[in-house]
This record gives sequence, C-alpha cells and structure tokens, in this order.
Amino acid sequence: MNQPAELSLEQQFNLTSFKMQVGQMSPEQAQEFLINLYEHMMVRENMYQHFLKHHWGLEPNFAQE
Repeated sequence: MNQPAELSLEQQFNLTSFKMQVGQMSPEQAQEFLINLYEHMMVRENMYQHFLKHHWGLEPNFAQE
C-alpha cells in the first residue's frame, strides 16, 4: 500500500521532467517561475481552507435568511 508521503510512479516521472525544464531556465526565468508558483500555492491553500470550512459548516451561509 502506498504511503501518502510517497510519490507515485507518474509523479516521479513528472518531477524528473520538471527538473529538466527548470534546469534549462535562466536565473531570471527561474526566479519569476518561483514567484508565480508561490502565489499559486497560496491561492490553493486559501481554496482548501474555504472548502474545508464550508464542508465542516464553519462559515456562515448568507444564502439562508
């Protein structure tokens, strides 16, 4: 059984492909890419928090009045 912290074979392949792509970037391209990646990670975290709050009933439902 796969542990959640382990990467699947497909994920390992994608990681190797990603490493090759990043290795071909200029330092400026890599820096811009990291900034965009960090922004997307924060947006994803906000979405997860919103979905969990909604699923657990922790945020007010303004539609019901």
